[in-house]
Amino acid sequence: MDDLVVIGAGPYGLSIAAHAAGAGLGVRVLGRPMASWRDHMPDGMYLKSEPWSSNLSAPDGRHTLAEYCASLGTVAEHGTPLPIGTFSAYGMWFARHAGPQVEEVTVTEVTPQGGGFRVRTAEGPPLLARTVAVAVGVMPFAQHPEALRDLPPAHYSHSSGHRDLSGFAGREVAVLGAGQAALETAALLAEQGARPCLVARRSRLNWNTVPQPLSRPPLRALRDPHSGLGTGWRSWVWSELPWAVRRLPAHTRERIAATALGPAGAWWLRDRFERRVPALLGHRLHRAVAAGERTRLGLTTPAGESVVLDVAHVIAATGFAPDLARLGMLDAGLRAALTTVGNGRAPELGPGFESSWPGLFFAGLLAAPSFGPSMRFVHGAGFTAGRLVRGVRKRLGARGPRPGSPGVARLVRAASPGPGPGAPPGHPKTYLRREPR
Repeated sequence: MDDLVVIGAGPYGLSIAAHAAGAGLGVRVLGRPMASWRDHMPDGMYLKSEPWSSNLSAPDGRHTLAEYCASLGTVAEHGTPLPIGTFSAYGMWFARHAGPQVEEVTVTEVTPQGGGFRVRTAEGPPLLARTVAVAVGVMPFAQHPEALRDLPPAHYSHSSGHRDLSGFAGREVAVLGAGQAALETAALLAEQGARPCLVARRSRLNWNTVPQPLSRPPLRALRDPHSGLGTGWRSWVWSELPWAVRRLPAHTRERIAATALGPAGAWWLRDRFERRVPALLGHRLHRAVAAGERTRLGLTTPAGESVVLDVAHVIAATGFAPDLARLGMLDAGLRAALTTVGNGRAPELGPGFESSWPGLFFAGLLAAPSFGPSMRFVHGAGFTAGRLVRGVRKRLGARGPRPGSPGVARLVRAASPGPGPGAPPGHPKTYLRREPR
């Protein structure tokens, strides 16, 4: 029986696994590494967060994005957007160097068994785990406007459903939303020969400003501090004090998770978007009808008038919402037994990310209503991984992992004369291997 099974191999799952292995726990991590980044974001997209706030987390602080870029002879610079492909490759590099080997299997069922859990996969025999951490990312929680749900599937899609947008060349595409995903998807569509139109309920689009320099006069830095989620004291609180957010009343946490750091486009995207993409702002979608291969959207203008937009396809860039009901892998009785945050559909989590079911932990988007908006960003993985692993160790008991557990491994670091990936010249090479206890 393993001490911990981590379900999901994105930034949160990989960081948790690295911390668990570093703590000497018997950990297995299941999933396709960096799947949502590799499979669900179109070519040409860029990371919106600054590189220094986009590190995955290892217990020794190594294996940063800067180290990875240095291994390629490049630099991840503040104020310079980083291609999504580079970040995905960084996550794969982290997976190879910072933790246990990822097992690329599909988890189909998590069921309580005895004092632990049985984890079934589509590829092999079931696993037994004393604790489980669910870090499945955002893909199960894609939101679509209600008006689209009666359309045939070929008429609409979510922005996360496209790795390649070139197939829309020459076609009219309505992009719904006002955040970075909507704005960048629309710009990329235009740049690849499509004819996009943005439709947004908001009366105006918000654009982030050019980031301030990292080195600033003390008073200026005090007035508008940098944080992993942007500048300003409010962003700093969400970024640096998730533990304080968790202590707020449930209804306050729900509101913060739903509204803080609202839709906005990156500063470097604005010119590309405004030059190429028309926008219908303040328009509300109230109806969608298939007309042969076309789709007709019924919109309400700011003046209350009804208009019809006729397009070849609709892309909903309408975000993701945490919802336990979407986790079909969790046993239905287990899901029903979980305490949720207020009136929402996310699990109520303790200080160590443990749910009301002993031994079951959650990370990422599902943790946002407990710990705040940083859980929606890569930056939150650093806070999560250490806290969650401490929670696992507390659940397992003061005696630590059970000796002789199958799969128990520890990270062994050894030095050799050559430089390791991402290490400065002259730094001893570091590699990892699994050793049985």
